Order: sequence, then structure tokens, then C-alpha cells
Amino acid sequence: MKLLHQKPVKPRLGPHNRPHGKLVQQQALQLDLFADDLTTSSATNTPPVQAPPAGPQSKVQPPALPPSESTALAPGKRRLHFGEHVLDYTLLRSKRRSIGFLISDDGLRVTAPKWVTLGDIEIAIREKKRWIFTKLSEYRDRSTRRMQPQMAWRDGEMLPYLGRNITLRIHATQRAGIHFDEANEELIVCLPADAGEQQLKDRVLGWLQLEAKRVFAERLPIYAEKLGVTYQSFALSSATTQWGSCTSEGKIRLNWRLMHFALPLIDYVIAHELSHLREMNHSPRFWATVQSIFPEFETARKTLRDSAQETLPVF
Repeated sequence: MKLLHQKPVKPRLGPHNRPHGKLVQQQALQLDLFADDLTTSSATNTPPVQAPPAGPQSKVQPPALPPSESTALAPGKRRLHFGEHVLDYTLLRSKRRSIGFLISDDGLRVTAPKWVTLGDIEIAIREKKRWIFTKLSEYRDRSTRRMQPQMAWRDGEMLPYLGRNITLRIHATQRAGIHFDEANEELIVCLPADAGEQQLKDRVLGWLQLEAKRVFAERLPIYAEKLGVTYQSFALSSATTQWGSCTSEGKIRLNWRLMHFALPLIDYVIAHELSHLREMNHSPRFWATVQSIFPEFETARKTLRDSAQETLPVF
């Protein structure tokens, strides 16, 4: 399986509630298609940021990461030194009440309230340096694994669909159409002989999105009934930073590219979003709610976070 918050809108698989009157840190990991959570993102709630203890206890040796000390600082970046290592990051000021961390293609981005001093921001970074360096390493590893050729739109090409690979078959006919032969696991696309790759791509993506509407419409009521909640509406999302979202009004959005994954992963995201109608946060009570209707959620969440990028085709 950025996953992010106006009103009580669930930050796509990311943290939500923030205590007033305290400087709190929000972590959000956004990985191309979704922060973990998988950013969403797999963002997690963290305790209030405390100043790091003095003395040897605060001397954590992070893994060797670029840039080196001699590397010129890029425009708009700030730099922190950790012994022989350095960490470059982008600092953004906002009206939010918490310090937020985001890992992306540009490295670490820190968003902080306008009233928080630079010293407090650096303390917060040092407090969470283990998390930051770990996530930077994981992001780089996943980015490397994602460097795969783009999908070729041609007869015989494989397409991930509901956790298995199906084969594209192109039939040259004057009458356009598309049909899934489940017995042979073939997606048969009928197109004129002079049709180009873009027409084939559009036809297949259109079919995937129709399939997403069908599957989501079937699965959402199942888990809503288990949980005893009612959602107002659902729509498809094409976001590049989240698998799904849910507002306090019961409006749910689910990414159509979930159709590349096996049904249990789709069900996990659906259970996750519906559970926000009970708990608009990521507290222990929220995860207990998810577990009550989807007991194997931890396995699904880990699979979505660790393997999703290798499964998604590059269009």
C-alpha cells in the first residue's frame, strides 16, 4: 500500500491532529506514488520535539550520505553538520503550528511556523536525525529500483492488473473496443490498423479507470458495513503523492493505480480511509479501528510501502 489538511481532512496516510500550545513534529514521507503511507505517505505521529541531550549521548553517527562538506550549497538550501557528514535541506515558513519533515526527490524539506527560531528548527532536525538519514537512504534505494524502462505500448506487452500480469493483445479492426479475457489473462484491444501508441495507451488507461470504479464501488460498502459508517461519496484520484484520502464529511478519493495491486492491498487502503470516519488521525485508536475490519493491515501496509514502486509500471 503523501500517502497532507484543512478542516479535518485526512493527510493521505499522514499525521493529522496537532496539540495546541506545543511545538510538535509531523513527519511525512512522500514517495512518488505516495508517501508511505507511502509518503505517504507513511507519515507517522511523533512525540513533542525536545532539545537533544548534551554530551556523548547526542553524538549519533549517520550513514555516509552526499553531499560532502566541500560541495557547494545549492540556492535556497541550508546546511547542518553532523561530524564528518552534512545535511542539506530546504526551509519553508508557514502558518502551521508544527515542524514538518518531507522527503522527496529534492531531499529534505522542513516546514516550520514563522515564529519558530532557526535554533529550534535545528534542534528538531537533530532530534530526528536518525529518522531523516534512514528515510533519505530508503528513498534513494527505492528511486534506484524504480529506474526501469517505460512500458512499451505494443502487442504482447505485460500489464500489472490486480496483482498479476496480463498480456496486451491488439486486434486491427475498424470497430474500436476493449475486452478482458480472464481465462487467458489477456486484455484484447481492438483498434484501427493505423492507430498509434497514444490511442492504445488512452484506451488501456481508460479501461483501468473504469475497472477501478467498479472494484472500489464493490469493496467500499463491504468495509463500511463492517465498520458501521456511511461515506458520502467516492471518486478516483490520479495523485502522485497518495493512495487515498478521506474528509470528515465522508468524501473519499482512491487512486486508480491501486488496480495494479492484489485485492488485499486495495482493501487495506479502503479500510484505512473508512476508518478515518471514526478517527480523523493516526492514533492508536485509529489503527485499532483499522485492525477491527482488516486484521492483516500491518502486512498489507508493509507490502504497499516496500514493494509498490517496483510493481507500478512506468507509463
